Amino acid sequence: MANSFGTDIIFEAPDPRSAAAFYVEQLGFTITGDEPRMVSLHGEHINLFIERGPALGPVLEVTVASVEEAKVRLVQKGCEIVKDEPDFPRCYVRDPYGLIYNLTS
Repeated sequence: MANSFGTDIIFEAPDPRSAAAFYVEQLGFTITGDEPRMVSLHGEHINLFIERGPALGPVLEVTVASVEEAKVRLVQKGCEIVKDEPDFPRCYVRDPYGLIYNLTS
């Protein structure tokens, strides 16, 4: 059951551009992408992706062999699906300890 944590952190904010401006001005991130629903930022050790939406808190990215298999296994172990986007494919999962991560393959 191998996995790997990426250097990407995703979170949602009502105004992604305003949030991005904060991280650029206050923490030295660089904007690498600016789309209507998402702003991408690059830092020395992590990348931030700010999507338009209600705040869920930070979402860590976890790469798995199969998003569908991991989703089934994690729900059986008490995780909750927060947001499922099978066309992407990705799935936000909240574990029993409150951590939210984006499963991707």
